[in-house]
Amino acid sequence: MERIYTISLRDVINKSTRKKRAPRAIKKIREFLMRHMKAKEVKISNELNEKVWERGIEKPPARVRVKAVKTEDGTVIAELLE
Repeated sequence: MERIYTISLRDVINKSTRKKRAPRAIKKIREFLMRHMKAKEVKISNELNEKVWERGIEKPPARVRVKAVKTEDGTVIAELLE
């Protein structure tokens, strides 16, 4: 199963302290994909991780486009779509 999502990270930017934004953005991406793809484990690709951390810990992007692929064992692999 393969799906494309646009995940908004604005609430991470607006509600958290400056020094915790990028780690919380990664956590939100994981939780979003677990909920929407009904997965127990989510693996984030290196490109997606680098995109979130591109401007440092204080300024993650406001949204990311993600291609999520679910394998047969129930693991979801999240890749950057761009």
